[in-house]
Amino acid sequence: MTAVVAIIMGSQSDWETMRHAAETLAALGITSESRIVSAHRTPERLFTFARGAKAEGFKVIIAGAGGAAHLPGMAASLTELPVLGVPVESRALAGIDSLYSMVQMPAGVPVGTLAIGKAGAINAALLAASVLALNDPSLAGRLAAWRKRQTDAVAERPEETA
Repeated sequence: MTAVVAIIMGSQSDWETMRHAAETLAALGITSESRIVSAHRTPERLFTFARGAKAEGFKVIIAGAGGAAHLPGMAASLTELPVLGVPVESRALAGIDSLYSMVQMPAGVPVGTLAIGKAGAINAALLAASVLALNDPSLAGRLAAWRKRQTDAVAERPEETA
């Protein structure tokens, strides 16, 4: 089966964050493919990937980047597929630089920007699942079950947890 979600990141070190998106997608039965596509170090790879992503069968792109974080915006400028940006926590500014870079995209080049780090990667996967579930009743059911399990796991009283 062809992967429907592409997970791209600027470097190998981003995988520690982006693996959470891959794991969440897998738990929901959504196929994904992960690639290192640096906006700065491999721009030709980025152009080739983004321009061909739809033809490869991808429906959503999750792009994680740290520092200057140009990858999500550049990918969004090269494809009409939805691009969900995950700011990866950086050493210098704790991911704030990445967040600002993604959230300040100019009108006409949208990047759906999520939280910094692991939470953002998980939520990017869930948002991608929600988009895909609009046309996939089976996935909609799996997503509803996932959310129910999450809700059921929350104790009503603090003493109920061990």
